[in-house]
Amino acid sequence: MTYETLLYETRGAVALITLNRPQRLNAMNAVMLRELNQAMDAAEGDEAVRAVVLTGAGNGFCSGFDLKEQAEAQPSGVGEWRLRLRHDFDAVMRFWHSPKPTVAAVHGACLAGGCELALACDVTIAAEDARFGEPELRFGAGIVVLLLPWLIGPKRAKQLLLTGDDRLSARRAEAIGLVNEVVPTGRELARALTLAGQLALIDPMTLRQTKRAINRTYEIMGLGEALEAALDIDLQIEGEGSEDKRRFMAIARSEGLRAAIAWRDARFAGA
Repeated sequence: MTYETLLYETRGAVALITLNRPQRLNAMNAVMLRELNQAMDAAEGDEAVRAVVLTGAGNGFCSGFDLKEQAEAQPSGVGEWRLRLRHDFDAVMRFWHSPKPTVAAVHGACLAGGCELALACDVTIAAEDARFGEPELRFGAGIVVLLLPWLIGPKRAKQLLLTGDDRLSARRAEAIGLVNEVVPTGRELARALTLAGQLALIDPMTLRQTKRAINRTYEIMGLGEALEAALDIDLQIEGEGSEDKRRFMAIARSEGLRAAIAWRDARFAGA
């Protein structure tokens, strides 16, 4: 199958999915979200594939959901946002729920929805130059997949999310449990493929069932219900619309996304 926004290949028993919109820092638009599901269908349906590696082309892993596309589409109201957010949420969570182990190889920017995508993978390998964060609150948006508190605890998650910090270093991310390993820049994909190859040697039934048991532990603690509740809250945020978000999108439409991001960052420069 040919993809417009992804590269898909198999290397032995490992499927490698590469986000391939480098000119947009691999921002996830509607086409990419659809193709991520298709790529995961292909990997999960192929008995020869025993593990999945996810990475990004160009200078970064993923800058998040495509705000330029959102500015052009101008969704408004709960009805329009419900379907959009559901697509965003489900595509990210494919990597959490997949019966096959998923490994993220992250370099450069790993932000917002892109950060959530890396968190949803079973293991995250980060390059030294990786930078993590979720800056959504800085421009009046909400969090689509609220996995962060489950992985690093409420105190750290609140600090990161409520301040909109988007400059978390790879080493700090490793220290707080957001990533598994940090490797020299340029070695992250090789390390992820090596790890995936090791996982591929494990009996697939025992691997699948053990991952299911771990995920089930979190389900018993309420992860699924909590994520759905958080998605409902994000729907309220986006459906009602904040003044900050309206201003951000107005600048993005009139002057471009780069100018809107500059406006956002200038507001916090003194802090």
